[in-house]
Amino acid sequence: MPLITRRHVLAAAATLPLLRMAHASTGAEIGEVLSVTGDGMLERDAQELALETGAGLMNGDTASTGEDGLALLYLNRDTRINLGINSRIELSNFLSEVGGVIHVGGAMIFDRPDDMPPLDLRVVTAFGEIGVRGTRFFVGPSADDYAVFVQRGSLTVSNADVTRTLNAGEGCVLQDGAAPGVVTQWSSPRIDAAFASLGVTPTGEPLDEAPGNE
Repeated sequence: MPLITRRHVLAAAATLPLLRMAHASTGAEIGEVLSVTGDGMLERDAQELALETGAGLMNGDTASTGEDGLALLYLNRDTRINLGINSRIELSNFLSEVGGVIHVGGAMIFDRPDDMPPLDLRVVTAFGEIGVRGTRFFVGPSADDYAVFVQRGSLTVSNADVTRTLNAGEGCVLQDGAAPGVVTQWSSPRIDAAFASLGVTPTGEPLDEAPGNE
């Protein structure tokens, strides 16, 4: 099986058909856009808006970035999401204090403080589902694969009737139609590279230079 390059995965994931919920947005804000660099778009009730710093986020919104775009989103109750280049997130059915479902194409860092109540959240990707209960993790291209890595807390990854549990420091490869890969400990260089692809360090500090599109 040929290696999947970062460019190929980003292009495929960014254009994947995201599932749509039947309801329209409720009009109640569930968060806001903290920062944007480069191109970005916010889709709401069949309308396309510019993704701009300070814009409110509502249930059902889809935020996406372009070839040079990065975004930092804030969801109520102190959940932060970094969105990578050529990536998108649909807040399909998200309740800030309980959880729900979000759909992701491309790269994302999800961060929720340890002292917050557990969040029962499903993150749906083209390569499987991630079950989240309050954690910090990365999902996106890494070392020529699409992968998920847990920096803090734990989560489950499910696909093809197989579920694996990942704890802090562990990651695994995700493949379309296949079971999640073997769970392994990630090296510091691989962790650094994964977070750098979204313009931040593993501690969440912004990098001096934005990532490129290699």
